[in-house]
Amino acid sequence: MSRIGRLPIEIPAQAKVTSSGNKVVVEGPKGKMELDINSDILVKNEANRLIIDRKSDEKSVRAAHGLYRMLIQNMVKGVTTGFEKRLEVSGTGFKAAVEGQNLVLNLGYSHVIKYPIPKEVKVAVEENVKIIVSGIDKHLVGFVASEIRKLRKPEPYKGKGIKYSDEKIRRKAGKAAKK
Repeated sequence: MSRIGRLPIEIPAQAKVTSSGNKVVVEGPKGKMELDINSDILVKNEANRLIIDRKSDEKSVRAAHGLYRMLIQNMVKGVTTGFEKRLEVSGTGFKAAVEGQNLVLNLGYSHVIKYPIPKEVKVAVEENVKIIVSGIDKHLVGFVASEIRKLRKPEPYKGKGIKYSDEKIRRKAGKAAKK
């Protein structure tokens, strides 16, 4: 049996989980999420705990067992506490700002970049250089953060660009002076 799949999911008091057929619905103070699951995966609600089980031992069902357990776990965490990714903009004159539903970035190009923010995600900017992406969907928060980072990846010589706040940039030495 899957090591991850057999672990029970603890449901906090403020979250409500309902499952009927192939659909799992999780509601909490931050929002509501739905997930269609494989018909071979069983979800049992037992006194503030969810048990994820499977009907057969086929390879594809075993693979999906741990996957669906983690997807449901992330839904429960998302509607109760939410997810957050932090990015940092570094470089001379580089800055970020939120204007309406757009993230406006000055990244050293000849033009200003406007990134449209999805409705399910919140983006905040602190001190013009710290970007905070938050929301209830872990996948979408990570995707939006990676899309923003792709606009100007950090380069290895001076470290200019957009990086995750916990990311370490391996710096390279520049050209050595001739003697």
